[in-house]
Order: sequence, then structure tokens, then C-alpha cells
Amino acid sequence: MPEKRPHIAVIVSTIDEEYQKGILDGIRQFAFANDISIEHFVAFGNIGSDTRHDTGEYNIFSLANFKLFDGVILVINTIQMSDRLEQVLERVREAGIPAVCIDKDVPGMYTICIDNERAMQAMVEHFIVRHGFTRINYISGPADNIDSRQRLKSYKDALSEHNIPIEEERIYHGHFMTKDGADAVTQFLQSPLQFPQAIVCANDNMAIAAVNALITHGVRVPEDVAISGFDYIDNARNYSPSLTSIERPLVRVGQLACQRILNHLEGIEQDRSLILETKCCFSQSCGCCEVPVTNTEEFKRRNFQVLESFTNDASLANRLSSSLAECDTMTDFVSNLERFVPEFGCKEFYLCLCDSWKDGIVAEEADENYLMHILSPNEYITEGYGDQILVPLAWRDGMFVHMEPFHAEEMLPNLFSPEKGRGNYYFVPLHFRERCMGYCVMRDTSFPTSSKLFHNCIMAIANSLESVRKIVCLDRVTRKLNRLYTVDTLAEINNRNGFRIGTQHLYNWCIRFQKPVMLMFLDMDGLKHINDTYGHKAGDAAITEMADILTASCTEGEVCCRFGGDEFIVFAADYTEERAQELSEHINQRIAAANLKGLPYTLAASLGYYITVPQKETNLFQLVTVADNIMYAEKKRRKMSKYLKHTGEKPVTPEEPAPDPAAE
Repeated sequence: MPEKRPHIAVIVSTIDEEYQKGILDGIRQFAFANDISIEHFVAFGNIGSDTRHDTGEYNIFSLANFKLFDGVILVINTIQMSDRLEQVLERVREAGIPAVCIDKDVPGMYTICIDNERAMQAMVEHFIVRHGFTRINYISGPADNIDSRQRLKSYKDALSEHNIPIEEERIYHGHFMTKDGADAVTQFLQSPLQFPQAIVCANDNMAIAAVNALITHGVRVPEDVAISGFDYIDNARNYSPSLTSIERPLVRVGQLACQRILNHLEGIEQDRSLILETKCCFSQSCGCCEVPVTNTEEFKRRNFQVLESFTNDASLANRLSSSLAECDTMTDFVSNLERFVPEFGCKEFYLCLCDSWKDGIVAEEADENYLMHILSPNEYITEGYGDQILVPLAWRDGMFVHMEPFHAEEMLPNLFSPEKGRGNYYFVPLHFRERCMGYCVMRDTSFPTSSKLFHNCIMAIANSLESVRKIVCLDRVTRKLNRLYTVDTLAEINNRNGFRIGTQHLYNWCIRFQKPVMLMFLDMDGLKHINDTYGHKAGDAAITEMADILTASCTEGEVCCRFGGDEFIVFAADYTEERAQELSEHINQRIAAANLKGLPYTLAASLGYYITVPQKETNLFQLVTVADNIMYAEKKRRKMSKYLKHTGEKPVTPEEPAPDPAAE
């Protein structure tokens, strides 16, 4: 035994199935007895037609840093994405650690396989020799699965050896899914061929579904047709009729996989490949009944335990989904999830998120492409987990603890620390379709393998995270759009829409209580000269400077806006002539101060204001027009005053037309 506690990674998918569960039980038993820590990297792939979901699920395998492990066990037949499997195998080779592949021979790695061919051939021969059947149909698994191919080959070989013609119409090609059994029966019933005497199935789930479908159509099992499965799962043993099937030593497979890695670490020589025999269990579905039927009382007790466990798990999954569905902030999400963590029955629980899980949320609002980033983020992760991992929730030894961010290559801080005892960890992905958000880690719990609803709980967590992300994104988009609608992007003060929205309530209040309003209109002087002489950037800077002056001057509830071009408006409710005059002086003082800062141009403006008690029939912008006229009169007066100052002429009386300086 090496001095350091060995750590073995397990790569597996869909661990709530009996095949996977049996192997994992064997791995855990051996690990417990030999002080080995096991880290499971678990996907739930091939559960639907959306390959994007599988991409998100199988991404968890990329998290495993094989260089830090002492060995790896790969339950290969559970992984349906061949490209992801090849990536895993290549990374294992690069790590240079001992690897055991279950049910597939991979060059350069240890292999433990079941003798599929001999087992299936024995089952088909049982129907031919023992029962004298010659019409034997077959329900196969997927063509890209090695077990499926071997079992189909054995079916054909057995028929050939007994001179029974192979009729392709008697073969249904499924995917090891339950529904394949029912679909196959439909095809067989519609076939022009004579109805089969026996149906051989490549696994138990398809066989049980086939029996149900046959009974629905009035076909008796085994009186009218015999049926067999493969795997001898618990449901097959306790079904009625109990299913004839092939038992595989799954627990032994898991134990031997661990043993081979331990032997390698200790330098013990061993064969690279090991093939285990299976056992045919002939039961009621073929009419032989050689296997004892489960005692009724024992079945009742076990059935009650299963139903009670499922009821509790269903309650947990429903309550978790309902609670997390109500979350619209990350704080709410973490707070709600914390309530359920103790119910997972684990010693440790960690919510680990990629630092980019909320891509789009973190985009800078000042970015001109902000809306594009937030609505259609194009840099989210689909492969790997990025560099840094955030831990918004960590549960350890019965309490919630704080954890600092860590590098993704660690997988989990202190995972390999000698001070930590032997552990049994599960790493499961959090994703929305192909978008990677992070992963959960659980330690020392039976929940992942004992509950059919474990994956539902993980999906509820992931879906809630995506919902929170979208809600936050939508909120930011709304605020950004509102800002674009109400704020002048150059001056960074209200535009006309913002001015109307910001003043409407105050204006209505003044109408109701007959309070005076003040409208001030300000027009910059010489902006065209600034643009023509110093360029439009200087002109924009002058507009921004004037907006800043108004913002700094309006400190007592006034509302200012850029009306358009070089024009600005200030609105105030319940205002007096004295306050309006003070505001004008403050604005002019700040304009003068701005000119002392060494600007290449002179900042100047004409302003005029109008104070009145508004009436219901009066529109706010009608008052703006009055203020504009007053400002314009002031601008003309200033121009005339400047003209007279330079020419020395006497002022013109109101009855006389003003001279046109441009005509001189």
C-alpha cells in the first residue's frame, strides 16, 4: 500500500441506472476497505434528443485533472458522445496514470469486460434447444455501442449454428431505452412475418416494456410468446412474470477495477485484460421458473421502502424546484438553496460557479455594444470551466462556511490534503443547454445513486441559476434602454423624454395646488464658431461643460435637460423671482469660472426664464416656448449691446428697427 492515500477518479454517466449503480457499489466497497478516496465525475447524458444538453453534461469530464489522481476508472459504455470520450481517453494517456476501462477494450489501458457474446448465445440457444423455437425476434441496442454489437452478433451466430435463417425484419434496432420495447412490439405486430415464438431483448428495460405492450394487445407471456432480457436488474427479478435474463457480476467488476489500480500502484504484475463470465437466470417469462420467485412478504417490505424513499425524494425535488423558481437575485437563490442542502444527506456540499457563469451581466454599461453583449453573449463557456471558480455556497460538517475563489485545476481546494480523511465525492455539472455555469460537489452521500430524482434536483439548481441570470440581464437591459430613452448620451443629463418624465408629476402638483413654476431656457453663444474653428470634438466638449454647469447649479430640486443642439431647459416647482435670479447668477458665475480654466474657446450662453402659475389647459412645453422667446430677446439685447459697445452708437428705440451688424 502506498504511503499516500490513493485517489481514484471515476468517469461515468447516468448513475441512477442499475448497471452503473452495481459497478459503483463495488468501487465504494473496495475503496472503503482499503482507505481509498473516490472522486466521481458524473454526467446524465442521452436523456433526450437535444445534443446541446449532452454537451453541457459531458463537459464535467473536462474538469477532472487526471495528473493529480493515482488512477481512473472509466465506465465507457455509459458515455454516448464519442468525441468527448476520446478527449477523456487522450487526457488520461497524457497524465500517465493507470486506467481501467469497463466493458470496452482500449489499447494501453486495463480492461474488465463481460462475456456478452457467450451469455447472449447461451440465451438464444436456450430458446432453440430447450423450447424448440425457430421464430425468434430480437430487440437490439444502438449500433455504436460495443455491448449492443456483441449481443446482436451472438443472436445471429446462434441462429446460424442451428440452421435457422436470419430475417432482418425480425430485428428491431433500438437505443437501450424503455420505449424501444413498446415500439418494437408495435413493429412485430404489424410485420407480415409469422408472429415470433420468442423475443430476445438486449437489456431488461426494453424487455419489461415489451411485455407490457404485448399484454396491452392481448398477447400472453409466456403462453403466447416467451421473452428474455439482459442485466437481471431488480425490476426484472420482481416483475410479473419475473423476467428471464442474464446476470452480470457488476459489484465484482467495480471491486476488481479498484484492485487493478491498487496492484499497479504497488508494482504487482497482472494481465491487462480480464473477461468475467455471466449467468443465465431462467424464470417465468420463458416458462422455466428455475429461479426462486421473491418471497411475497419480503417483496412487500422492499416495495414499501422503495415507495417511501421515492415519495420523500419527490417531495424534496418538488419543494426545491418551487423554492428556487421564486428567486430573482443571486442572494435569494443562495438563501433558498441553503435550506435544502442538509436534506441531501451529505457531509460536504459546494456550489462552484465559473467566474463567467453570468456572462452578459458583467458587461460594462459604458460599452457601446453593451446591449449586444448582454442579450447575446458570445463568450460563454461550452468546454472546460475557465480559470477561476467562485463558491457562493459551501457546507461542511453541519455548517455553512466561507470559501475564497480557487483555480479550476484544483477542482476543489484541499481535495488531496493528507489531513482530510477518505472521501467519496460526486462532481456533477451545472449548465443550461451547452452553456457551462459550474458544478456541484457532494461528499459521502448515497443520494446521487439511490434516488431517481437526484438529477431533477441538480437540474432545478441549474435552471434557477439560468433564470436568475436572465432576470438580472433583463433588468439591466431595461435600465439601459430607459437610460437611452431619457438621458442625453453626450451631455449625460435628461433629454426631452427624461425632462417630460421628470417634471410631469411636479407640474401636475403645481396645477393642483396653484404653485408657481419656473421655466428657464438657455442657448449657448458661439457654438458654431467653436465647431468651425476647433472642431466638433471641441464643440461636444463645450456642450458637456455647459451640462455640467447646469447640473452643479441645480441643487434644490430643479430639473434640467438638453433640449437639443446647444439649447438647455431648467424647470423648478414652487419657485420665486428671487430664486430664479440667484440660479441665473450661479450659472453665469460657473460659466465665467470655466473660462478661467484655460479653454481654447470662450464659453458663453444666453438665458431667459419665465415664472407663472400653470393652468390645466396649459401644456408644459407652451411655457417652454415663452421662456425661449424671453431668452431670445435677451440674446438679441446682448448682441445689440455688444454692437453698440464696439461702434459707440446710441441705443435704438423700440420703435426703430435694429441695425443689422452683418450688413455693415
